[in-house]
Amino acid sequence: MYDELSQTHEDILAKRAELLEQMEIQYQQQKAKRKQQTAQSKAAHERNAKLLGDLKTLEDKLRMKQPPHPDLLTLETRYWASVEEKLPEWEPFLLGRGPAPSPSRACSPGRRRQERDASRSHDTHSAGLPPRPKKKPAAV
Repeated sequence: MYDELSQTHEDILAKRAELLEQMEIQYQQQKAKRKQQTAQSKAAHERNAKLLGDLKTLEDKLRMKQPPHPDLLTLETRYWASVEEKLPEWEPFLLGRGPAPSPSRACSPGRRRQERDASRSHDTHSAGLPPRPKKKPAAV
């Protein structure tokens, strides 16, 4: 009986030593992982600080730059007005809830003007071609 208790005691001590060793290994791994995460976090903070500094520099340069030409501002304003006008019909598609809107005859004012002028022109056989030059009378 004493031998059984002694053997059980030995087994328990061996298991305890094994568990302590596993805990120490796990602790060292966690410590190394934490150290690595701290280094990565510090590098990310430095990178972000540099990016923010670069953005601030660019913003400052843009503020110092001359304002864009009025024609460009008008064009940009008309573009965004067109986008806002078409947004309701494109919204389901953009949100992934439906198909793209079918192409309609409604197009930009400039394109409508081109199509209207082409349909009024009787000298052209094709709307995509310029009018043919008129023949000059022969000199007598």
